[in-house]
Amino acid sequence: MLRAIKTTSLLRFSSLTFISRSISTLILAEHDGGTIKSQSISAVEAAKYLDDQTSISLLLAGSGPPLQQAAAHAASCHPSISQVLVADSDKFTYPLAEPWAKLVQLVQQKGQYSHIITASNSFGKNLLPRAAALLDVSPITDVINISGSSQFVRPIYAGNALCTVRYIGSNPCMLSVRSTSFPVSADSKSNEAPISQVDLSTFDEDSVGKSRYVSHTAQDTERPDLGNARVVVTGGRALKSAENFKMIEKLAEKLGAAVGATRAAVDAGFVSNDLQVGQTGKIVAPELYMAFGVSGAIQHLAGMRDSKVIVAVNKDSDAPIFQVADYGLVGDLFEVIPELSEKLPEKK
Repeated sequence: MLRAIKTTSLLRFSSLTFISRSISTLILAEHDGGTIKSQSISAVEAAKYLDDQTSISLLLAGSGPPLQQAAAHAASCHPSISQVLVADSDKFTYPLAEPWAKLVQLVQQKGQYSHIITASNSFGKNLLPRAAALLDVSPITDVINISGSSQFVRPIYAGNALCTVRYIGSNPCMLSVRSTSFPVSADSKSNEAPISQVDLSTFDEDSVGKSRYVSHTAQDTERPDLGNARVVVTGGRALKSAENFKMIEKLAEKLGAAVGATRAAVDAGFVSNDLQVGQTGKIVAPELYMAFGVSGAIQHLAGMRDSKVIVAVNKDSDAPIFQVADYGLVGDLFEVIPELSEKLPEKK
């Protein structure tokens, strides 16, 4: 009887040990201009919390020289990356969801990864659900904390509550993570990881033609990217017009800041929707967040409440934005912004 108990315990211990050692992670990475986007590097940082011994592979897809440059950057951008997988094909010239999802399915069938992680940005939100459906698993989205290989924390109710989720499904466990919750450590020097080409000989081309690339538009500006900026200046509906919104842009230029907007300002046509901050826009956590004419709707607060210092200017002293602001000024933004711009020195 004692022997049976001991044997069973040892078998269970051996099984648990094998599971912990078999943790392997695939990062679905986004690249642009020959470099890996910082949100994808944050996903690598998040993978470190799964297990100390996890093996991290980074998957890139695209075509031509930009892809090869991105692969070279990926190989040395983070010390935890053990290998870089490259899918080089004209099918991946543009990051469409259908071919990417099929690629993830193909790579997973060959690699049998325990976890698949991507950033919780437009790229990840577009790709992850489709890939999860092909692999017949339920993804866990918008993760802000990882407590182990199967326990995660994500916000609910527009960030007013945190939900702890334990994954009990089959492999792979698929996650999207908030890049602002997993900042990249300063010391990221590493030896170059090996680069391997993905075998696409069995890639099913007929299943990826349900969407097509039309065009890509981007603002020609020297301002920092909204998702990674140290300072963000945001305008709301109180600016009243696209012409008035240029006041925000000029102030941002003096501060070397990124420009943000509320959903109301975007819906009114003041600026394009790629500048929207909030639950249905971009999640930001800059060192300084300045909000002008922003009332502080719960959906907007969900996208910026993690900012280090929040400054709010609004005519309404009861505006919800003042409840989260570190510094608040009740005043007319059409008077405050010009005065502030006048006192700020020109950016060198």
